[in-house]
Amino acid sequence: MARSFTGKVAIIQFPGVNCEYETADAVRSVGLEADLLRWNEDPVLLEDAIGMIIPGGFSYQDRIRAGVVSAKDHIMDKLSELAGAGRPILGICNGAQVLVESGFIPGIHWERVDLALAPNVMEDRDGYYCSWTYLLRGGTDCVWTMAVGAEEVVPVPIAHAEGRFTTDDGEVLGEMKKNGQIILQYCTQAGQIDPAFPINPNGSIENMAGVCNREGNVLAMMPHPERATWLRQVPEDLGGGWGTKRKKAGGDSGKMETAGPGRIFFESLKRWKEGDA
Repeated sequence: MARSFTGKVAIIQFPGVNCEYETADAVRSVGLEADLLRWNEDPVLLEDAIGMIIPGGFSYQDRIRAGVVSAKDHIMDKLSELAGAGRPILGICNGAQVLVESGFIPGIHWERVDLALAPNVMEDRDGYYCSWTYLLRGGTDCVWTMAVGAEEVVPVPIAHAEGRFTTDDGEVLGEMKKNGQIILQYCTQAGQIDPAFPINPNGSIENMAGVCNREGNVLAMMPHPERATWLRQVPEDLGGGWGTKRKKAGGDSGKMETAGPGRIFFESLKRWKEGDA
């Protein structure tokens, strides 16, 4: 029987990614179907998928720099076609790097790389950094943040070495601001934007944690929502309401399997699919 992605979310599996199964489970947690599509399968299979996600990991071992080899893969031509037709696409961590390297994000000048995800710049250290961060929604409408409230603070973990959104083109940055494309920003537990480490964990300009295209259907985000999909994944010592909720759930296996903060991004896709803005 031929494979079909009709009504499913396709998780794009490049060689070296390591979050594909967790991401598929996160999609299924909101009642959507998900399946993996490997980089060397027929991209035509994507035509009936409701959306695509490029998960985190180290595609092609991050040779040259993170995401750049995958960005040149022929399957990205089909994703470009579908993105142009309004199909939702999410890139998480390494997936975000692929979208930036391919020019999907910010998508101001298609087929031109206007933005970079550069090595982290942190206080007294550099390189790989793994921690929990707080995110604040900004910008305009985006498929992947439909369920996130305007003042809602969402804790989600990061784990990367090249996650600093940056550009030396002031015109591009100005366009991104005007278009409302800075859709997620690192913030304090109280929702304040602070450029200092560790609030801004990698030195991203404008505290960028997630950037969407102008049309709002493609999102590149460095934090890992699939690693915060269940309450059991939340650290007990995390500050704020989610940490308190996690502590209270200790010893109750049923409560531990309830929704975590990161599920809201996948719930947003479900709302989009159901036409509930």
